[in-house]
Amino acid sequence: MARKKILSGVALGAAAMLVLSGCASGGAGDGGAGDGEAQTGGTLKVLSNGDVDRLDPQLTAYVPVNSVVRSISRSLLSYVSSNDVDERIELTGDLATEVPTASEDGLTYKITLRDGATWDAPDGARPIVAGDVARGIERICNPHIGAALGGYFINLIDGMAEYCEGFAGVAAEPAAMKEYIESNDISGIATPDDKTVVFTLVEPASDFTSMLSLPTANPAPIEVLDYLPDSPEYRENFIASGPYTVGSYTPDVKWEFVRNESWSADSDPLRKAYVDSIEMTMGVEGDAAMQQLQAGSADMLFDLSPSPANIQQLTAANDEKFTTMENGGVDQFMWFNTTSDNNGGALQKLEVRQAIQYAIDKPAVVQVMGGEDIASVTNGIFGPGINGYEDFSLYGDKSGKADPEKAKALLKEAGVENLTLKFPYRNVGTQPDIAQTVQASLEAAGITVELFPVPPTDYYANFMTNRENASGGKWDVALVGWSPDWVGGAARSVFQPQFSFDGTPQAYNYVDFNSDKANELAAQALAAATPEEAGKLWHEVDKTVMEESPIVSIVARKKANYHSDRVQNFEIYALAQNGDWANVWLKQ
Repeated sequence: MARKKILSGVALGAAAMLVLSGCASGGAGDGGAGDGEAQTGGTLKVLSNGDVDRLDPQLTAYVPVNSVVRSISRSLLSYVSSNDVDERIELTGDLATEVPTASEDGLTYKITLRDGATWDAPDGARPIVAGDVARGIERICNPHIGAALGGYFINLIDGMAEYCEGFAGVAAEPAAMKEYIESNDISGIATPDDKTVVFTLVEPASDFTSMLSLPTANPAPIEVLDYLPDSPEYRENFIASGPYTVGSYTPDVKWEFVRNESWSADSDPLRKAYVDSIEMTMGVEGDAAMQQLQAGSADMLFDLSPSPANIQQLTAANDEKFTTMENGGVDQFMWFNTTSDNNGGALQKLEVRQAIQYAIDKPAVVQVMGGEDIASVTNGIFGPGINGYEDFSLYGDKSGKADPEKAKALLKEAGVENLTLKFPYRNVGTQPDIAQTVQASLEAAGITVELFPVPPTDYYANFMTNRENASGGKWDVALVGWSPDWVGGAARSVFQPQFSFDGTPQAYNYVDFNSDKANELAAQALAAATPEEAGKLWHEVDKTVMEESPIVSIVARKKANYHSDRVQNFEIYALAQNGDWANVWLKQ
């Protein structure tokens, strides 16, 4: 379940997806949907701070990379690009002719593949067939590089856990992995003919079709078995199924994507592919990127977003090319370390954790993050946009204003005095300011805070996910962010990785939090017959978790986008939280 988290900072637009209810704008609102007849041609110039995490669709877990994958690879199911918040999260067929419905017992889904979709194979265009779909799912289990989002499938598709267990014992070499894939099948994936794929699940899952929109589930051509997953050789010999393919690549410097001549527009209802090529230039800092977009020497951003200062200027200027969107994530929220004996084990007391809920001045954090144009107060584990999110608060009113006197009184009732909390923070972007704001809130409630910086590259990878740091009391409270992995009914991708524990430690459930009641409600939500029923149950999950107070939910940060004046038809592809590279066109 290792994967993306929301990484705050000027140069980092991080993980997340989802949007149900919001697309605010600093300008007129549509971000430049474009007037006049679409024009073909030109090179879309994209600026980036960093490289892709993976080019291999099975392995990527970084939200911005969905823009790349959308352009070069076809998915089973996907979404239209749209500035309408409801339209852009409605599942539709990409390679599949339609969104499948579950069998009566909720365990079986049958997919029919569309005619005319092809691989750009070395020996010429070749149809994408059902066996390619099975191969893609099988590659999730490869022993060379784990698929970051693969866990959702491994535990859900019948026989996949056993398949992966066997694959784990195979040498991480192309020949050995190829032999295993070609000699073994996942019992829950049937391919009765080239056009039909039948998935059988171990339990009902109302979000399974949403999971099929992830690149993780994309088909894979047989040629990829000749290379290590996402190796330099894989990238050099990439076989596209989308309208573009890899033209050239210099690591950490530039990607060039050119037209895939084997792609057929008639087979693809989701991509118009107006531009001739796409150049992604890496190593660019946030302010420099914004200057280039405003000067017209570049067009769009990859992993960059306008800074709070940029946003203030763009909003004041009513610049229609600036837009924001809710993404279902919560960034920031604060974990309590309930596993250490610091302060006599005070944080293990529910009453103490509930007291601290009242201490945090959430609107102050909103202001530090750029104001209400870019952030909003949250009080639960789900952010705005998730099916199951409701605006509620178990601690004080929904405004999130601090009540330090209430916090002091509850701490006194709990018999806790002289509480001193160790508080790490990422030393990047606005994180120090956010940490100091939270510190000020806690100190107003009589709590002493010991702030200490952690390098941003170490924060998650080496500090927070090091379980000895929690059990050894290296930290007491810590700020993190999280966002859902897919669009629509994505509550599972928030709840399961962070707030459930089955005995096997999960990287981002830092204190092995678990609630049997919440688990039972989540199981009911996943088996729900309708999205409405599922949403009500997920909200009960949210309330049940927050009653235990493992975190303080503080702020949901909106995704901010900006583009150059020549970019037209800037409509959001929800999985990328950005304008759709495969559908924008350039004003000549």
